[in-house]
Amino acid sequence: MTAGEGRVAGKVAFITGAAGGIGSTTAKRLIAEGARVVATDLASKQGDLAALRESLADPSALLPVSADVSDLDSLKDAVAAGVDAFGTLDVVFANAGVLLPEDSVENIPGSTWDTVLSVNLTGVFHTAQATFPILKRNRNGSSVILASSTAGIRGGAKSSAYTATKTALVGLAETWSHELGPFGGRVNTTHPTAVGTDLVLNRENLRRFRPDLDDPTPDDVIEAFKRGKLLDIPWIDTEDVANAVLFLASDEARYITGAHLTIDAGSTVKWG
Repeated sequence: MTAGEGRVAGKVAFITGAAGGIGSTTAKRLIAEGARVVATDLASKQGDLAALRESLADPSALLPVSADVSDLDSLKDAVAAGVDAFGTLDVVFANAGVLLPEDSVENIPGSTWDTVLSVNLTGVFHTAQATFPILKRNRNGSSVILASSTAGIRGGAKSSAYTATKTALVGLAETWSHELGPFGGRVNTTHPTAVGTDLVLNRENLRRFRPDLDDPTPDDVIEAFKRGKLLDIPWIDTEDVANAVLFLASDEARYITGAHLTIDAGSTVKWG
């Protein structure tokens, strides 16, 4: 593919949580389709972002920036660095998030509740506050994608904090689509089922599905994960989410706003 080609050619994307599995895969996918990416993550993740940058055919297409979504000022600084480097922002993927072990509501520590809301909800709010002033000045329109979950469509036991944040993003996307629409901007959510990343396939989370095992592995939970879906898979890949984000970021989705795109192998249809 030559310069100027691709489904998001010439666009500049701002991604939070860019060092993780979904974030890094999405950054590479957008760059492969002609975008440049402002890749933000915590200071502790800058080594991962540097490695991601060096893995690219054109490392100049990615700008690694340290930012904590719970800190509005650090996000504003990251936006300023991105605009200084690339001139504008066209796409925002609010992807940073955490998934912590939870118990029934009466047993959830306040610290767990506060941490999940600080990153998954307030972090997205901060991302919008930092980026919307730039997006509203973009004469070509813009696309904002909020990383929700199937938990944003249907709740499940022992996930009060996580479900609260992912459900809230549905309302924010609809609200912000009203606010950004007059400026040519679109706001949508993505709702993946379990994705095969460390965020999901870690020991603590796997024990929720196999409490009979002290140290379950991904192989031990395949059947349990499959039961929740119509298609015969336990979880999806990061590429599946990246492809959905690419579509929503591209002009192929130019009239799609306030929508909620499931990438879930039929799990929300199966369980309602």
